[in-house]
Amino acid sequence: MFTVAALYRFTPFDDPGAIRAPLERVCAAHGVTGTLLLAREGINGTIAGSRAGIDAVLARIRALPGCAGLEWKESAASAAPFGKLKVRVKREIVTMGQPDVDPRARSGRYVEARDWNDLIRRPDVAVIDTRNDYEVEIGTFEGAVDPGTASFREFPEWWERNRHRFHNKRIAMFCTGGIRCEKSTNWLLSQGVEEVYHLKGGVLKYLEEVHEAESLWRGACFVFDERVSVGHGLVEGPHELCHACRRPILPEDREHPGFEEGVSCHHCIGETSAEDKARFRERQRQIALARARGEQHLGRHGATAPGAGTEVADAAPGPGRAEGGD
Repeated sequence: MFTVAALYRFTPFDDPGAIRAPLERVCAAHGVTGTLLLAREGINGTIAGSRAGIDAVLARIRALPGCAGLEWKESAASAAPFGKLKVRVKREIVTMGQPDVDPRARSGRYVEARDWNDLIRRPDVAVIDTRNDYEVEIGTFEGAVDPGTASFREFPEWWERNRHRFHNKRIAMFCTGGIRCEKSTNWLLSQGVEEVYHLKGGVLKYLEEVHEAESLWRGACFVFDERVSVGHGLVEGPHELCHACRRPILPEDREHPGFEEGVSCHHCIGETSAEDKARFRERQRQIALARARGEQHLGRHGATAPGAGTEVADAAPGPGRAEGGD
């Protein structure tokens, strides 16, 4: 079994580039894979490896300026959830594109997983899912509002168009691991919303702590690694990934006429050109050849976009559109 650690920390790094190489070395030395994003605002990522390897990397991260109080969430994977290691310096560790947003200044009120149900059942509370549309599609909280955004950077514009819907409402927000809500709740507070709450630790903490019989979560939770989804108890879910568009699919979706391994699924069959599909078929052929030789094809594009306090990809799914930042 592999230990998977999802983490984030908002803390000022004067020179994130100087942190990258030493952090990459300690990960490589302990066989830890996954993605870590560094920016002037902090660190975000999801990594996987042996128990000892994860402990060593977490110790190194906690030694960084402002990271002594680092919190992270752990789960397990039966197979390696990441093919390689990426340590990158970015403009933001979760991309919202709003330069005045600063979660260190203030954010919404944290709500523990055990108290979340009571809050979102209240009639004066509107629950907003801040995740991307393809994540919401496979699971969300009962009664939650889906903004239908393809990436997190679209959220401020969506709010401006829809804020009238939430007049005199308290706002409760959630995301996969909590990092998107650090910024989205700060944004709403700056827009004059008086009462804003967010689920501490995100959906992953809720699924870990709240028993399924008491749960208001419906479906599975998308994760940015090769497990694709998890359910209650953070057990690996049934979803696979279309390696053409990076959207989650179920095993039965393979029977759809639009499915071709590594080339298309029912979501993306009409979104790519014949030239794209020819390129994907060649990539898939190379993957099959590498597998036959007992090797891993390094060009394989899976669900290995950065992960998160847990969530590390904020790009819309699609060939070549992986992007750091939730």
